Amino acid sequence: MPVLRHSTAVRNAIADTVVGMLDAGTGPGKIEIRSGGMPAGPNSAATGTLLATVALPDPASTSASNGVDTIIDPVAVTGVADGTATWARFLDSANVAVMDCDVSATGGTGAITLVTTTISAGVEVDLNAITYSVPA
Repeated sequence: MPVLRHSTAVRNAIADTVVGMLDAGTGPGKIEIRSGGMPAGPNSAATGTLLATVALPDPASTSASNGVDTIIDPVAVTGVADGTATWARFLDSANVAVMDCDVSATGGTGAITLVTTTISAGVEVDLNAITYSVPA
């Protein structure tokens, strides 16, 4: 496997570009929290049940530092269906998929961690902090 190492400036630019894609279009991007298996990638149709949709601030973040872009804390939302959150899709305001990631409970290894992955219709879902990191 090849070894690649990026400068901090390149890492910041990559993080800002990816997170900046969430701000494409007129209005905020969003995160769809879903159940079931994650599709092959964001170019594939979304799978599973939509459990909650989280609107992101616009802009979604400030500038990256040390290759890490922190998305501004979104407002808590209410679950729209019952299920176990396993993955999430980030979309821009035109509903174009930007990236997919796994979801786990606090202490897990998911890119997004929730207090619990059990989501219920009518119950609050809160994402406290979301970061996008580019390795050195």
